[in-house]
Formats: sequence, C-alpha cells, structure tokens
Amino acid sequence: MDLTSLSERFHDFARKECEGSSDLYEKLASQVAKDDEVLELCSSARVGQPVPNLLLGSVHYLLLKGTHHHLKEYYPSVVHEPKEDSRLFEAFKDFCFENREELKLLLKTKLVQTNEVRRCAYLYPVFNYIYQQTNKPLSLIEIGSSAGLQLLWDQYAYSYGESELYGNQNSYVHLTSGVRQGELPRRFLSKIPPVHDRQGLDLHISDVTSVEDYLWLKALIWPEHKDRRTNFEDAVKQLRINPPQLTEGDGVSLLTEVVKDIPPHTTICVFHTHVANQMPETSKQELMQKVNELGKVRDIFHVYNNIDDRKLHVDSVLNGHVEHRTMGETDGHGRWFDWNLSS
Repeated sequence: MDLTSLSERFHDFARKECEGSSDLYEKLASQVAKDDEVLELCSSARVGQPVPNLLLGSVHYLLLKGTHHHLKEYYPSVVHEPKEDSRLFEAFKDFCFENREELKLLLKTKLVQTNEVRRCAYLYPVFNYIYQQTNKPLSLIEIGSSAGLQLLWDQYAYSYGESELYGNQNSYVHLTSGVRQGELPRRFLSKIPPVHDRQGLDLHISDVTSVEDYLWLKALIWPEHKDRRTNFEDAVKQLRINPPQLTEGDGVSLLTEVVKDIPPHTTICVFHTHVANQMPETSKQELMQKVNELGKVRDIFHVYNNIDDRKLHVDSVLNGHVEHRTMGETDGHGRWFDWNLSS
C-alpha cells in the first residue's frame, strides 16, 4: 500500500474511530498520518488488515509484555498516572524504531480480531427476538469468532440503564449498555433463549489459555478502556467453565458443511459483528448467497453488519419466506445501540 493511502487510513481512524473514545490513540494516529518514516514501517502490515489498529495494538502488546521504554509512561493500561505532554509522539516514534524488527514481525503475522464482549449487550436481545419468531432452540455459528467470547452471550448478565438484571445473573460478566433510539421490548428479555449448540469459525483461532494469545487480544483493547479490559478478563473466566467449539478455517467456505451436522429441530443463527469489513467483496457475496441457498432447506437467520453499511441487520428465511430487517446503528464497543425491530 502506498504511503498516501496509509496516511488517509490513519487520519480517518483518528477522526472517525478515536475521537471522543481514545485521546491517546487520536493523537498518535493523527501524528502517524503525517510521518512518512512510521508509515513506511506500516507498509510491512499483513494485507487486508486495519493498519492503524494493527500498529497501535502491536506497540501496546510489546509494552504489556514489559518492553522497557519511557513510552509506557503515557499508557493508562501500563501505569497508574499516565503523562500528558507534547513529547508523546516523539516517544512513540522512538519506541517504534528501537523495536523496529519486532514490530515488523508483529505487523506481518498478527491479526486484528474482534473480541468486544460488550457487543453481546445487543446480541442478547437480538437472539431473544429470533427465539420469539421460531420458539426453537438456537444453533449458533459465528464467523470470525476469534476466541469465541461472543458465542457465550447467553452466559452473561446484562442491564440497560436500569437496576433490572437480565441473562445469567450468576455470571462473572455483567455488561451494561443503552438504547439510543427505539424501545427495547423488555418483556422477553427475562428468559434466556435455549442454545442447542454453538461453534465458531475463524481463519485464526485465538486460544485464551495461551499467554501469548491472551496478551495479544488484551493489547487490542485501547489503553484508556479499563471497563473493556475488565469485561474481557471476566469473559475469559466464563469461557474456561464451558469453552465453545472453535474450528480454524474460512468461515464462508466451511458454512455449508457445518450446517449439515445441525439437527433439524433447531433454528440456525449465523452471525458476525465487525468482521465483514475485512472480507473481500467476493467473499461477502458468497456468504449472502450461501445463506439464501441454505434457507431453501432450513430455517435460518443471519445477523451481521459491515456488508453494505455499518448498521446491524437481521435477515431470515422461514418456511421459504425471506425477510430483511434492520436493527439499527450500534456503537463499535457496544456502549449503545438502536432498536428498530418490531416485536
């Protein structure tokens, strides 16, 4: 990728993703966008990966591993009282070139994977909504599952701007979120939908029992986001009680074969959040076509975003009848969501 395109990516990342969410990453990404030497280093990044997340995650990973450098003094995930001064980018650039070879290796080999546990705060009502349509146990297939933390949405506890708690009230994990637009139909949230089976498909399965994988996934969480780190750590505890089945491979290619083993008395739910943006256009089209083909022989739901737009969609084929519904916008970290599904 040429430096101009890389620069635009960092500029967009700073403005669209970081503003109001991570002051540290907004400042760093804005400066990287103007620095050809750091952009040149980023040209080592694996094709198809979101380069800003990959670079910043790689630097964070080395700091969490204990790499000694004064850059750590700016990271609230590493020190209790982080510095804020004009020498931040100077320290960042020095760190990058002092650890250039390690960073190049990470940029070439690591993947930016979504393990944003709080997204389950909107998946929980979505799967409740689906269960209301069919009254059958759910068979979950997550494409791009990484460590599989979102597959455990039925094992977490939830609250939505009020004292009432939904889901598994004995869970290690308590997720909070808010409804920005629309009204969440709370009457069906009190009962957890039955899950018959769950499996995750990913090109690279992350094993959170591995110290390296655990630390890498933790490094992808932005330094200021203490609550996200807590959610991640708690979800890993929950996963160790009942780990889901995870299969390494191309989820789109494997989908038809996986569905063959799912019993007919269940409702198939294929889902993925913030994954399709990393898929080639041909894979997106193939996935949509496969879901429609499977719908000719089985009832199936497809929950997704980032295929045509950023909104969360709930497509279904029930008894051969195709419907396309849009739930609405969702915050990338699950802090809020819109609810436009009619009950």
